Amino acid sequence: MNYLELYSQWLENAVEDSDLKAELMSIDGNDKEIHERFYRQLEFGTAGLRGVIGAGTNRMNIYVVRQATQGLANYINKQFGGGAVAISHDSRNKASLFMNEAARVLAANGIKTYITSELQPTPVLSFLVRHFGCKAGIMITASHNPAAYNGYKAYGEDGCQMTDVSADMVYNEICSIDMFTGVKLCSLENAVKDGIVEYVDESVYTEYLAEVKKQQINPSVAEDADLSVVYTPLNGTGNKLVRRVLSEIGVKNVSIVKEQELPDGNFTTCPFPNPEIKEALEYGLRLCDELRPDLLLATDPDADRVGIAVPDYDGSYRLITGNETGIMLTDYILRCRKENGTLPENGIVVKTIVSTRLIERICKKYGAQMKDVLTGFKYIGEVILGLEEKGETDKYIFGFEESYGYLAGSYVRDKDAVVASMLIAEMAAYYKKQGKTLTQVIDSLYEEYGYYYNKTLNFYFEGAEGMHKMSELMTNLRNNAPSEIGGFDVIGICDYLESVATDLETGAKTEIDLPKSNVLSYSLKGENAAIVRPSGTEPKIKLYLTSVGKDKADALRIMDELEVSAKALLGV
Repeated sequence: MNYLELYSQWLENAVEDSDLKAELMSIDGNDKEIHERFYRQLEFGTAGLRGVIGAGTNRMNIYVVRQATQGLANYINKQFGGGAVAISHDSRNKASLFMNEAARVLAANGIKTYITSELQPTPVLSFLVRHFGCKAGIMITASHNPAAYNGYKAYGEDGCQMTDVSADMVYNEICSIDMFTGVKLCSLENAVKDGIVEYVDESVYTEYLAEVKKQQINPSVAEDADLSVVYTPLNGTGNKLVRRVLSEIGVKNVSIVKEQELPDGNFTTCPFPNPEIKEALEYGLRLCDELRPDLLLATDPDADRVGIAVPDYDGSYRLITGNETGIMLTDYILRCRKENGTLPENGIVVKTIVSTRLIERICKKYGAQMKDVLTGFKYIGEVILGLEEKGETDKYIFGFEESYGYLAGSYVRDKDAVVASMLIAEMAAYYKKQGKTLTQVIDSLYEEYGYYYNKTLNFYFEGAEGMHKMSELMTNLRNNAPSEIGGFDVIGICDYLESVATDLETGAKTEIDLPKSNVLSYSLKGENAAIVRPSGTEPKIKLYLTSVGKDKADALRIMDELEVSAKALLGV
């Protein structure tokens, strides 16, 4: 069917959601708007589905959710002969509706389903999958995307986001299903009465928090540190569990940003509810100016990411990057575990290829291994799974990605802002008792190892034309590799799609032992670097730049040169 035929089909069949019907009627005769909604089907990948809420095959709505869930049900019944699925949701618009629709489909296919009675963080969903021995999990979330978006994250039986192989199998099932006539449905009320759909008991969340608290490095350090914290859940899922874990480890002085305390799918005070963006923290920073806390914590809507700000030397509040938080946590965990005698021999710290290279030097100092993986926390989860299969999960120490995601412990297989918030607060308390702020801590690490400055730039390519332009840009870079960026010679290229690393100084080529991914990485003289990666969940290309200087001013100067040159290289 072409996009106009699909539009006609939807006009006739999409009658259960009045919002969708009104939207379809409003675009009658508007070819551009019809094309945008129907020119493609949202593709189901390892990140599940993600898109703007609305009518059409290229939007998030009950029909797309039902079709995806029917595909997942077919996969489970064919591969496992049945099994259970856990589902939860965050504060997004229509999130609880999408969860309930997915539960109706699973139940109609004879699959036991556990659902949450209220919104919960993404890491809790990962925990539920493992706790109940499920074959899969579904988290209704668009993470930190703008309010117009929602999504459908799919998890495997290990509690990690689905692998490429499993996701492809589910997608093949989805493609064989007519979303209006090929989906099985039952009454949610009847399914609950029959016991095939079950609400998760509150006691399970206590078990989850018990696992979180096991990850403390210095369990009693916060009890007498008098640490003061401002916390904002950015109108998402972190409100209850983050506050609870902070209280239980002894952080009692926690002030909440009231405007962002309660769930709000419109995110009226932060249109981009992403702790990576300063604007999302404006309300928190205002409260910091008033209360002068030791720490500002901000978790994103599904509470898998956390951003922080800390007092600077001039009395203002300094935003700490995701890389800097990862640097401090890695150093804190390794330092204290070595002092405590709990650091395992050949322990492993895992980071993504786009995260700071400074971690390698910290690991070397404490005798830990560092492992690089592709972007996406599922790859960190796969490392933990590999250790679990060998009975060596105790070797996993810490994992993080520069986009504000962190995990200590193997109780879940996704980034967890609840455990990260706890560890950050514990770390702040530990250093406060030594008379140090986190600003002083990160600067002392730069003094020790050199100033590694990282910057991420995002370039958006909306709509069908944008996706084509992104593809052309990456093809051109592959075929026409730069010889220098910012005046620094390119000395090495890693093409993760071709799985080849080329040393341009010797001409040697080596195989990259990672799954294929559409990423190009350029190593430059002086430990500087540039990485180009199309996003897997949004219509944008991300450019990751690293400059290494003898001090901050030197690193910033180098970064300016890299940025101008890299933008020209991308033609933006």
